[in-house]
Amino acid sequence: MFTDPIADYLTRLRNALSAGHRVVEIPSSNVKKEITKILFDQGYILSYKFIKEGQFETIKIALKYDRDSKESVIKEIQRISKPGLRKYASYKDMPRILNGLGVAIVSTSKGVMTNKQAVNEKIGGELLCYVY
Repeated sequence: MFTDPIADYLTRLRNALSAGHRVVEIPSSNVKKEITKILFDQGYILSYKFIKEGQFETIKIALKYDRDSKESVIKEIQRISKPGLRKYASYKDMPRILNGLGVAIVSTSKGVMTNKQAVNEKIGGELLCYVY
């Protein structure tokens, strides 16, 4: 069992991108599913599939690369709130990533969403990660 499953999720993505893999498989949880859906909606990943094998569920993610330069669409993905030090932000103090080009993924009382959605709904929450 991992002490920080979200950090493990982000590290597996980061490692697969740096190795140039096309597909990565990650153990599933509800928060990881929501983060995956946000990454897909924002255009950072090509596609995803939730696979149930017996009692274990995994997420299969097809990574997205630029056609010309063969570089990953995700330049950086970093964990912000950690188990030892949680970071929270109100909707007024919500960070803008790369002047609005990146996204912050926030866990709110209404579910996991981007920083832009949280500001629109006027709700704060825990800053999970930054993606750009």
